[in-house]
Amino acid sequence: MIIVQEVKTKKGMRTFADYPFRLYKDNPCYVPSFRSDEENIADPKKNPNLEDSEIRCFLAYKDGRLAGRIAGIIQKKYNKVSGRKCIRFSRFDCIDDEQVAAALLKAVEDYGREKGMDTIHGPWGFNDQDREGLLTYGFDRRATYCTNYNYPYYEKLVKSQGFTDESEWLEYDFVIPDKVDERIARIADRLKDKFKVREVADDGPMRKLIKIYGRRAIALVNEAYASLDCYVAVEGRAVDAVLDQFATVINTRYFSLLVNEKDEVVGMAVMLPSLCEAIKKSDGRLFPFGFIRVLKAIKKPKELEMALIAVRPDYQKTGINSLMISRIMKNLLEDKIEKVESNPELVSNTAVQSQWSSMEKKIIKRRKCFTKSIAESAAQREAAATE
Repeated sequence: MIIVQEVKTKKGMRTFADYPFRLYKDNPCYVPSFRSDEENIADPKKNPNLEDSEIRCFLAYKDGRLAGRIAGIIQKKYNKVSGRKCIRFSRFDCIDDEQVAAALLKAVEDYGREKGMDTIHGPWGFNDQDREGLLTYGFDRRATYCTNYNYPYYEKLVKSQGFTDESEWLEYDFVIPDKVDERIARIADRLKDKFKVREVADDGPMRKLIKIYGRRAIALVNEAYASLDCYVAVEGRAVDAVLDQFATVINTRYFSLLVNEKDEVVGMAVMLPSLCEAIKKSDGRLFPFGFIRVLKAIKKPKELEMALIAVRPDYQKTGINSLMISRIMKNLLEDKIEKVESNPELVSNTAVQSQWSSMEKKIIKRRKCFTKSIAESAAQREAAATE
């Protein structure tokens, strides 16, 4: 017997956050989120994303034993901007059981219909700062901090419920060269003079840079990424939350921020120190020792994750991305970084992929989001009304 329950208590949210730790207990490729973040995703006081979204979390039990979890998110801002009526499924994890998966997804579908939605899609989070996509290739590779890991059977379970492909991402392993390409360095110097842009990443510690440029940098990302599949602009209290994370996890050695003569932010690139091992060793907890491990990983990393690169639309064909790449590459070589991996890049986002075209790379992972209509026909509505 399968029972799906909506989570409405703090104890239930702890169970919700803990479930992936059970499911992937012995899997070396799984990288958890911080437990505290997941426990608080449905708390408007602690999750700023709920300013423009609403969420319900569900747990599935089979024969009395916990068998899965899922969240349903209605991203109101996305629906308003896109003109769609979508509910997102997120935090989808379960055993290899089609009936359990069906019950979990149905819970989100019913929630969506209750709220007037006609489409379900996912796995999507609140916005692009959240984990998204279902891994479909690269199951033998460890996840990055910013991405989900899942077992190979997940795609089969989702598609068995009538879902079809919606979006696809690629992830790359980059070959670290022995030295900086002098050609790129020369081009970067010429472009700096030609377009009168300057690098400000060395102008102070990260918190100082964020205080001066942080909101403009987020506005740049929103503008540069506006046309991407299901992109949701980071606004309101969510900006403060993202900037606070940036202040904590970005090492300015692997960060670039370009401004023009008017001190307008025109380009930003971020490679994050990998926090994977620190978080795994701490079992997803910041305290008592997790915070120390995270700080050590930030200050003296061995691996980096490409988090983002954004160039203002009117500068996108100028080549100024080479300035940012040249700076970061110089520093990672000096620091003897051993590994650089990308986070997901949409297959359709050729603009971002071309930003890194000067670097040798190979595809190591693929992930997808899926979609399905949940619009009820007149006959279905009539049948439901007579029950």
